[in-house]
Amino acid sequence: MKLLNYGLKGQEKPALLDAEQNIRSLDGICEVISSEFLANGRLQSLKNIDINALPLVDKYERIGAPLLNPGKIIAVGLNYDKHIKETGSKQRDEPVLFTKAVSSLNGPFDEIMRPKNASQVDWEIELVVIIGKEAKYITEDEVEDHIAGFCTGIDISERHFQKHRSGQWLKGKSADTFAPIGPYFVTLDEFKQYQSCNVRLDVNGERKQSSNTNTMIHSVKKLVSYINEFMSLQPGDLIFTGTPEGVGLGMKPPQFLNASDQIIAEVEGLGVQEHTVIDCPI
Repeated sequence: MKLLNYGLKGQEKPALLDAEQNIRSLDGICEVISSEFLANGRLQSLKNIDINALPLVDKYERIGAPLLNPGKIIAVGLNYDKHIKETGSKQRDEPVLFTKAVSSLNGPFDEIMRPKNASQVDWEIELVVIIGKEAKYITEDEVEDHIAGFCTGIDISERHFQKHRSGQWLKGKSADTFAPIGPYFVTLDEFKQYQSCNVRLDVNGERKQSSNTNTMIHSVKKLVSYINEFMSLQPGDLIFTGTPEGVGLGMKPPQFLNASDQIIAEVEGLGVQEHTVIDCPI
């Protein structure tokens, strides 16, 4: 099942995608697709729904983030070997973890805003895990029992804030619009290939990132189990699993995003995002 939200920001309604890629409204059948939706077990109630009986949604409706109100956005750094090398970093003995503010959540076609005083805004295409069931100290073998599904994500980063403003990475990871996800999330039962899917990202029509999730250093199962050692995981929590090589910071010379730049990003099987970059209006 492919679930999504549509409508103006703050007024989204639930929907799903049918076999012909038409958007079908779930308004009146369930609440907006969110952490509360998952916590209430509503995903299971949709399994036997007659999709073709659902009303069609106008194709010109805004598509929002496919999972709203996440309790946490957890991200993994340095999880692809070539990305480690391009940034001049060193592989760590354990996964690198950081968080992104939940206020950074963004839709799959919304504008990405360069924050005030930004100079090094960068891109990172990532596979995102959506937690569907509370997890406490689960093993790798138990991970799939706690996953609702997956979606495409971009970990937008302001490198100067991240690297040169002291402290934690979240300074460069948490600006408004810096966590676009979607356009939909695919439930685990229809996306078992999560550890072998192609990922790509283009800027202004030029391919910047192209890789496969089978080159991750730490697998999805390892990451979820590892993160769960340090915190409980709740329905609707998002886990960004790391980016491959091809980020702007790794270019020679480095390349960063400017106003009017166009981004297209895709995790194979999880849909395509398209964004225009804008400057902060404040």
